[in-house]
Amino acid sequence: MIDGMRNSIWLYRAAFVGIAMVLLFLKILPLGSVAGDWPGPDLLLCLMLAWVTQRPDHLPSLLIALVVLAEDMILMRPPGLWTALVVLATEFLRARSALTRELGFAAEWLLIAGVMIAMLLAYRLVFAVAFLAQPGFGFAFAQTVGSVLMYPVIVWVLRVALNLRKPSTGEVDAMGRRL
Repeated sequence: MIDGMRNSIWLYRAAFVGIAMVLLFLKILPLGSVAGDWPGPDLLLCLMLAWVTQRPDHLPSLLIALVVLAEDMILMRPPGLWTALVVLATEFLRARSALTRELGFAAEWLLIAGVMIAMLLAYRLVFAVAFLAQPGFGFAFAQTVGSVLMYPVIVWVLRVALNLRKPSTGEVDAMGRRL
């Protein structure tokens, strides 16, 4: 039985990497990108935050860092900055997994919105301190608002497609630790 749990965790991790690669591939496709259009939501960020909020034991920090670092390299962003912010955000949420298990979805959604806005402000602050050119605040804020609005959809898709749910009270992992 324990082997089955370990195998399912590796299957979930492989599914995460596969979904992340598909989302990254779709992001680099030149589909209807016209200058001045509204930016789309960051689905990969929504996926990571939803996954860590639902099942923090399935995604280790190293896997998240590797996926986001690959995204940084492919999208030609400053390597490591967004990665560090995403890892900090996911670890912040992972440390509060017991709290989010008790909260209703509206409070969880509000927490995720606050985390996303804090990530946006921290990213722009580092760019401002380093005197780097950055896109207008309105476009970055529109992408963050779109990401916040897409979060419930991503959570629903994870629950329906992958049966990814928050651990129940008293549930233990493969090593016998409480989740």
